[in-house]
Amino acid sequence: MSDSGSSSGFAFIAGLVVGGAIGALAGLLFAPETGEETRKKVTEKSKEWADEFYNKFDDLKDSVTEVMEDVKKGAAEVMEDVKKGTVEVLDDVKKKTSTAK
Repeated sequence: MSDSGSSSGFAFIAGLVVGGAIGALAGLLFAPETGEETRKKVTEKSKEWADEFYNKFDDLKDSVTEVMEDVKKGAAEVMEDVKKGTVEVLDDVKKKTSTAK
């Protein structure tokens, strides 16, 4: 389940970045400026968007890493509980078989 949540979170962020980029690019292209000024703005905005995208990606990566660590911890706790339960059941069975003799 956490995989689909991570995927949809990434898709949302990617859609947000791409949508913002398209809107800003359209605004730049239709602005009444010279070609040189427009190219300079496009270059600057591209760098800003790339930095923002990488920052968001790093945030997403950190979130996924935290979730995976929580899952591993939870799985280890469940395995420990299963071990304890198994030992208790085996002890009960041994007691019952030794008293039945």
